[in-house]
Amino acid sequence: MFLSNYENKIDKKGRVSVPATFRSHLSSMGYNGFISYPSFNYPALEACSQDRIEKLSNTIDSLNPFEEKRDFFATSILSESENLQFDTEGRVSISEKQLNHAKIKNNVLFVGLGKTFQIWEPKNFEKFRAFARKKAFQNRSNLKWENKQKGDTI
Repeated sequence: MFLSNYENKIDKKGRVSVPATFRSHLSSMGYNGFISYPSFNYPALEACSQDRIEKLSNTIDSLNPFEEKRDFFATSILSESENLQFDTEGRVSISEKQLNHAKIKNNVLFVGLGKTFQIWEPKNFEKFRAFARKKAFQNRSNLKWENKQKGDTI
């Protein structure tokens, strides 16, 4: 899983080191990189494995091929996606277009979200983190842990 968050600096050549734990997880799945695309909801980048983007593509393909919303999703996600490969030192080069979407200038924050991760400008994420924590607290009763053997909630 992608857990925790890590801040790294973009070097003079526009490369950033991906956290070792993220690289290790991707490597264990057989990948030497990840897919990145602009978030719909935040000034951030969504990042995932090739498997995950293929599942998303299959979901888009399951929509009626003659409906506009299928084209809207494909254009907004798939055409904006970039396949970022690790160099020999575990760095990637994020395009200027994606950096601009996330308002990233110098530092990058990798934020683990379990099966996926996001890439943020650190100060923007701090604002979002405070908001998310408040909303999570307000909605805490929605998060239930089910015991699959007995069906009880914990």
